[in-house]
Amino acid sequence: MQLRKISVAVAIWLALAAMAIPPIAWAQPAGNPASDDVLSRDAVLRDPDIPGLGNPQGDITIVEYFDYQCPYCKKTAPELAQVVAEDGKVKLVLKDWPIFGPASTYAARMTLAAKYQDKYEAAHDALIAAKTKLTEAAVDDLLGKAGVDVTRAAADRDTHAAEIDALLARNDAQARAFGFQGTPGFIIGTFRVPGALNTAGFKRAISDARKAAAK
Repeated sequence: MQLRKISVAVAIWLALAAMAIPPIAWAQPAGNPASDDVLSRDAVLRDPDIPGLGNPQGDITIVEYFDYQCPYCKKTAPELAQVVAEDGKVKLVLKDWPIFGPASTYAARMTLAAKYQDKYEAAHDALIAAKTKLTEAAVDDLLGKAGVDVTRAAADRDTHAAEIDALLARNDAQARAFGFQGTPGFIIGTFRVPGALNTAGFKRAISDARKAAAK
């Protein structure tokens, strides 16, 4: 899958255009809770296998589909983190969507495994900020420097391989169902936002999401 090369200005235009369409019509749960639709509100916003960041009780949830090797994801990450911290009422859900090959998949699996030692956020921050090309060795080195027990993470990755791979499959199914063509892709409140945003774009999107929720 090729990453769309778009400028920040074009990305903001796309985001605002996306928010001009009606909010997402959440899929209704199936009769069996275990078979809920991939795009149900719970499946998208409250996947229990993904650690929530920001304010867990926030009034708006931002879901990001990202890849650790995506340059636009890396550029967006610090601005998104700043907006979430300054706002104080946003829950952030990060959904690994490794579309840039084996190194991205390895990075996603190791980061998700780090949650079993309460190091998910540290692992994510280390990899999304990485300036070097990711390889398995580079991922292990970055995680180790971030305080992650890499040996334990590898063991947890293997022990929980079925759960981790099922989570990545859910993320992939959702991203494709939402029609995202590359990373990053966002769900902000009930709006689908394809492409990168800057600080002003995130603030505008959050404001619009709150207005829509109040109607």
